[in-house]
Amino acid sequence: MHDLCTTWRDAGLFPENIGGKNWRNEQYTIHYHPYADVRPENGAFAMERSACQLFGVVTYGVHMTMCKRVNGELRIWVPTRAKNKPTWPLYLDNTVAGGIPHGFTPLESMIKECEEEASLPAEFVREHIKQVSSITYFYKERGGWLQPEVQYVYDMFLPEGVDESPRPSDGEVESFELCSLDDILEKMHAGRFKPNCGAVIIDFMIRHGYLTAENEPNYLEIITRLHSRAEGYGPVRKT
Repeated sequence: MHDLCTTWRDAGLFPENIGGKNWRNEQYTIHYHPYADVRPENGAFAMERSACQLFGVVTYGVHMTMCKRVNGELRIWVPTRAKNKPTWPLYLDNTVAGGIPHGFTPLESMIKECEEEASLPAEFVREHIKQVSSITYFYKERGGWLQPEVQYVYDMFLPEGVDESPRPSDGEVESFELCSLDDILEKMHAGRFKPNCGAVIIDFMIRHGYLTAENEPNYLEIITRLHSRAEGYGPVRKT
């Protein structure tokens, strides 16, 4: 698979997926079953991240929402993606997020991303983070490829008296802003969020009672779309 993908890249095939800066030089673990135990030892093989979409294999990531109450109001740290990011530059994101690299568990990946993207020490993350959910969906990639993804979802709720804040570290984030849920929803309707990050925040809003069947007419539709099933799907290109 490595030889095949690099041959395609060098020949200029699928440039919108694996050409130029789209080639990430990151390895993802490919599992035997879309809902397998994602510990590294259970993988079938590794594949270049950007090539996964061409084969319809499930990819896995981690997303963390860091929040606190300010005068009784729940607020979330929202980052703006760096303007030089190859994907979705200057869009809004989840507090910390990233793919699960080959050889890492979800928690190990989350701790690594927190250190790299938000300057949050590993010990602090381990103390305050909690794995709370997961979402599954199909993502429409460049060229119309439908990519099945699984995101492991974490919350980091800072108790009163803990004043740690995320800070840009590795150049992937321009800045962080502490936003109210009303402000976030307004930005989401304006199309400012990277789509899968918006989906994770919607999951947060549902779990914390901000979006309910009483105030959201599409409540059941939203929940269903946040938990799609991937069995039986191979590489699909929507034309």
